[in-house]
Amino acid sequence: MKAVVQDRYGSADTLEVREVDPPAPAAGEVLVRVQAAALNAYDWHFMRGDPKIARLMMGLRAPKQRIRGRDFAGRVEAVGAGVEGLSPGDEVYGEADGAFAEFVCAAADAVGPKPAGLGFEQAAAIPLAANTALIGLRDVAGVRAGQTVLVNGASGGVGTFAVQIAKAYGAEVTGVCSTRNVDLVRSLGADHVIDYTREDFTSAGRRYEVVLDLVGNHSLGAFRRTVTPTGTLVLSGGGVFEGGSLLGPMGLFIKRRLTSPFVRQRLLELPAKPSRANLAALRELVESGKIAPVVDRTYPLGEVPEAMRYLEVEHARAKVVVTV
Repeated sequence: MKAVVQDRYGSADTLEVREVDPPAPAAGEVLVRVQAAALNAYDWHFMRGDPKIARLMMGLRAPKQRIRGRDFAGRVEAVGAGVEGLSPGDEVYGEADGAFAEFVCAAADAVGPKPAGLGFEQAAAIPLAANTALIGLRDVAGVRAGQTVLVNGASGGVGTFAVQIAKAYGAEVTGVCSTRNVDLVRSLGADHVIDYTREDFTSAGRRYEVVLDLVGNHSLGAFRRTVTPTGTLVLSGGGVFEGGSLLGPMGLFIKRRLTSPFVRQRLLELPAKPSRANLAALRELVESGKIAPVVDRTYPLGEVPEAMRYLEVEHARAKVVVTV
């Protein structure tokens, strides 16, 4: 099968389309014939081996997982022992490392039926980003109707879903983005939009009951200024403001852990674990018309290196999708 393979950390130039052996599903796994896959910041971090401390898990000198990609949509080709609820021919979407390929093996619990009415390209844009937004708002922050919510990075892959999910839960949503994305974020349902090129939301004096940070471009102290005295700040793995290229977002996380016991504000981190239950919840939100994926550009599998350059250099908005 064709797959996008990487033998060393570095730029998009390290990505090559090669012929490799197709995977076989183990017990509890499904083999999916990939129709489309999506790019995430996750893929960029693995490609670059950034932050460097993460190489302790990713591979010290080179990526342990040589095929890039995480999000996918396609058809089930085969199922491993013990898999229930999924059968060959089912149209599915989900998460698994190695998605930039013609076939991918995924844990059955990270795969679910594709939302009705969506093409494969749109469905592939959902799993990692929308799941991250869902967990951050529903599970970590516990967003309720009537709360004020600020999404920092509202035009990105996770941010575009976060704005929509927060609105679906009845919150008053403020999105932070650049000038060129103001109309996009407003079209997603944001009640207020802050153009960060014109205004620093951390110095504006306004406070929100929930702040979901997806960028990591300010200090912990600056973020805390935007949260009400008993409000919630949710930090994701975005950005390198505190930790540089060595620690990356861990610098911000370390300061959070040191500060949290001494303040009334809830300072929390955003874990993002895929599950079939969350994919089902996202499918319901899509099918009810409450959220919809936004696709910026599509590229064929052979142009994944170019797609990664676009993601990295051009600050892609919403999602970039690869067709297989």
